[in-house]
Amino acid sequence: MQPLPEPAPESLTLASVLNALGDPVRLELVRRAFANPGLTCAVEGLDVPKSTLTNHWRILRETGVIRMAVDGRYRRIWLRTEELGDRFPGLLDTVLGFSAAEPTQSKP
Repeated sequence: MQPLPEPAPESLTLASVLNALGDPVRLELVRRAFANPGLTCAVEGLDVPKSTLTNHWRILRETGVIRMAVDGRYRRIWLRTEELGDRFPGLLDTVLGFSAAEPTQSKP
């Protein structure tokens, strides 16, 4: 597997991470990445066009929320739990706990 570029943990900013997590579709993608490490970028059950989904994955990767690697014709996704936890203690627990209590929404 070939990892794709990602920002260094010390360069992550709270504003960019919160902006990335502020979209309901991206928040659902993060929840799925947390529950299923190494999942592929082809996510079932979301009513989102592939091009839009690709953009959401890109935003999550570029802001440092996820790690992505090329695995043949797929992209594998991992949540950067340890790096985010070290940089912003308690953030993921709070966000993932809060989002689990709310119904999943998708943009029209």
